[in-house]
Amino acid sequence: MAEILCIRCQGRYVYGVTIGDKEVRLGAIGIDGSEVYTIPYGDISAIVHDCSTKPYRSTDDEMVKNWVRAHQSVLDAAGEQLGVVIPLGFDTILEPRDDATSPDQVVRDWLKLDYGRLREVMRKIEGKNEYAVQVSYEPGLIVKQISEQSQEIRKIKEEMAAKSPGTAYMYRQKLERAVKADTERLADEWFSDFYGRIKKHTDDVVIEKTRKLNNGQMMLLNLSCLVAREKVDSLGKELEEINNMGGFSIHFSGPWPPYSFVAKPIVTVKGE
Repeated sequence: MAEILCIRCQGRYVYGVTIGDKEVRLGAIGIDGSEVYTIPYGDISAIVHDCSTKPYRSTDDEMVKNWVRAHQSVLDAAGEQLGVVIPLGFDTILEPRDDATSPDQVVRDWLKLDYGRLREVMRKIEGKNEYAVQVSYEPGLIVKQISEQSQEIRKIKEEMAAKSPGTAYMYRQKLERAVKADTERLADEWFSDFYGRIKKHTDDVVIEKTRKLNNGQMMLLNLSCLVAREKVDSLGKELEEINNMGGFSIHFSGPWPPYSFVAKPIVTVKGE
């Protein structure tokens, strides 16, 4: 959602914040071909384009996707040209509270207000990118392994084979409970093991909610990882080792701007 400070004056769409004390023109690379440039305050600058006060909203899903892609491409270009960039979310708009304050001054006031935290975030993410890591497993293969290795489950199966059909039904329920309990216990062990192996190659990790998959697999871990550029290869090798284990698979994507590791900046320069 947009950050709107009033409804009267021209605004500035803010893509992110970077290092730099001079205005830099990045060209017509913004949303809908907007001219993108920087507005400096001290030694940091906001990456912006001029806009109306109206948020970027549409019932056309493809148009919205194009806007979001353009937002991302500006951050990519800014990162290549300017260095470290704190990414802001799509549709962040600043505007003056009155006609006496220019839109550019509103941006400078915001940078001044949140300067300390912005510089702290820059130090944290400099030289690093975000990567998404998901670890999933195939329930069928895991259950097979449990059934082959568990003495308790083997005993239940042997007892069930010697019982009448009516009694065997009760044993099947007992077997299902035993398999479920073993799977949950192992899932906790896998989580701790894999998380520890992944974390040692990162500078920070955010544990995201697991999602339901459509391929019959179960997602065990869903992580956002802040990774220094020199550690990416070692993380990839660790993930390859996990992927080669029987029954497990890895989804590894990135690099992305470090959205998960950027506390939402203060975008409230509105006066009382």
